[in-house]
Amino acid sequence: MVSLTRPVAPDPYSLLPAVPAFEVTSTDWTHGEPVPDVHTNTPAGRNVSPHVAFSGFPEQTAGFAVSVFDPDAPGVAGWFHWTVLGLGADVTSLPTGAGTPDGAGLPAGAFQLRNDDGTVGYVGCAPPPGDQVHRYFLVVHALDSADLGLTPDAPPGAVSCALVFHTLARGVLVGTYQR
Repeated sequence: MVSLTRPVAPDPYSLLPAVPAFEVTSTDWTHGEPVPDVHTNTPAGRNVSPHVAFSGFPEQTAGFAVSVFDPDAPGVAGWFHWTVLGLGADVTSLPTGAGTPDGAGLPAGAFQLRNDDGTVGYVGCAPPPGDQVHRYFLVVHALDSADLGLTPDAPPGAVSCALVFHTLARGVLVGTYQR
């Protein structure tokens, strides 16, 4: 049997060009603590996206992107659980549950990509049973443009690459989960 225990990947955002940080908070997730079951894709979960609020970003911010990424997923590419684009500079939070497939809880102009499960919207944390603790990076990118020229058909990995060239600052909150 293959062991699922492997070295912990570095913080994937520490590998990108350095940018200033700003504050990301949530009424649902606490930095460094386990993600509540309601935000998981497990028998105990309901795939509810977490609340996220952000402040202290640069004055020249023109828009935001939000994502939830698991760098500890088996394989070399990690796993995107949620990606939201098209958030204007006036948006400083998303409510709990905004990541429904229809996007009804998102502000006007915002849209979600397909996650790595192949569905639109938020898909909850779901590490393989018995695997190590996984980290879920809830990240907000302050951008130099409200429109990156991307569509809902863009793959999350391609969007992640495009964000490198438009991110003015980044806020990160990390939750954990293990089954």
